Amino acid sequence: MNGMVWVWLIVTAVSAFLEAATLALVSIWFSAGALVATFAAYAGASLNVQLMLFVGVSIAACIAVRPLTRRFIKPHIVPTNADRLLGAQARVTEEIDNGKPSGAVYLDGKTWTARSCDGAVIASGELVAVERMEGVKLIVRVKAAAAAGAQDR
Repeated sequence: MNGMVWVWLIVTAVSAFLEAATLALVSIWFSAGALVATFAAYAGASLNVQLMLFVGVSIAACIAVRPLTRRFIKPHIVPTNADRLLGAQARVTEEIDNGKPSGAVYLDGKTWTARSCDGAVIASGELVAVERMEGVKLIVRVKAAAAAGAQDR
């Protein structure tokens, strides 16, 4: 049996193994190209033909299959109405102290657990701006500090 047949079989096996190990759809295309090149080598095709088949089939497989697999690779993000809270103004109802940990704010008709984004203690009654959400906690900044931070940018 031709030595290139073994080379292409090894390339097929290694790229299939790498794909199975990563599951990132980065090397499966090379398995398809190497498999076609294996048949070409077995049929006695020249090395140039084998290489062109390998490259051509790998590219064609990527172009043909990649769009179909995008929906499996791309994370499925479900939008929620919670995004509307970002940047909103809230009133502190329980002192926010990341060291204890304690703190709550009232926003949109609900009381939310809150933490300070910079670790500062925020007194009850202060106005804060929502910087981000982490789970069901609002990460907030004192309203005056939030406005100054926006001007610095």
